[in-house]
Amino acid sequence: MNLRCLRPPTPALRRRLFAGALAACVLAGGAYADQHWEGLHGEVRQGEAVSLEQLLDWLEARYLGEVIEVEMERDDDEIEYEIKMLGPQGQVVEFEFDARTGQLMKIEGARINEMMRAR
Repeated sequence: MNLRCLRPPTPALRRRLFAGALAACVLAGGAYADQHWEGLHGEVRQGEAVSLEQLLDWLEARYLGEVIEVEMERDDDEIEYEIKMLGPQGQVVEFEFDARTGQLMKIEGARINEMMRAR
């Protein structure tokens, strides 16, 4: 019997897998959700909004944990990304970003400082 060990996915591969899974969820969510994400993709291409990948890279560089949920909220001209991460001690922390500027607007959760990477 020949058994091979698979290496864990790299952070870049995890982001691509997550983005693919997110796209599949959005597609399954119906036409209304599609319109919001399609509009956002156009804004990212035109430089009017930051990409989800940029924010995931920013989070990965500064915080320990795994992304467990991503939401996009649109209210008139305001667009916001909400990204939830599961920390190493099982804590759930939500990060809210302004999609236009990429600025972190709010962090909510328990033991946030324990998730921060050493600089």
